Amino acid sequence: MDSPTIEETLAQYNRVFSRCADLFEAKTADYGTAWRILRPSSLTDQLFIKANRIRTLQQSGEAMVDEGIDSEFIGIVNYSFMAMIQCGLPEDHPMELPLEEARLRYQEAFEATRSLMMAKNHDYGEAWRDMRVSSLTDLILMKILRVKQIENNDGQTHVSEGVEANYQDMANYALFALILLDLTDESGA
Repeated sequence: MDSPTIEETLAQYNRVFSRCADLFEAKTADYGTAWRILRPSSLTDQLFIKANRIRTLQQSGEAMVDEGIDSEFIGIVNYSFMAMIQCGLPEDHPMELPLEEARLRYQEAFEATRSLMMAKNHDYGEAWRDMRVSSLTDLILMKILRVKQIENNDGQTHVSEGVEANYQDMANYALFALILLDLTDESGA
């Protein structure tokens, strides 16, 4: 079987992203931008909660709450973008963002993340397609721990990328996982 073309990859990527964007917009309509009260470290902890739950579900195979792994990966995408937005706003920016501004900033975070995915996907040859979803979960957890360490170091790094690149990687890994889960559902495997 031939490898998917970049057009096929982008179509899959955009399709799973649209689920994330739809949920972000619906929750923003319901709650406003209440998440703006969270400090970046609290957003990182929310990411940890989501990724840790995925790992627990993957290991146990049993959920006590009626939300599956897909919804947690969507949460990782959305919390990653919220963290990127939060880090990009000055401290004195109004807490409540108008829906259109929230939508625009969310779209900007997505476009930057998609551009990074395309560059890395070119260089790595779509290696993510041969990975296990559990490995993507572990990579997300590793990135979260990296961000926590950077936050503990007051944002200072010596040779490492900053928090935004880590948030982008987390979002991309979660989007890849959603694609792989969709493909598994489609194939019946």
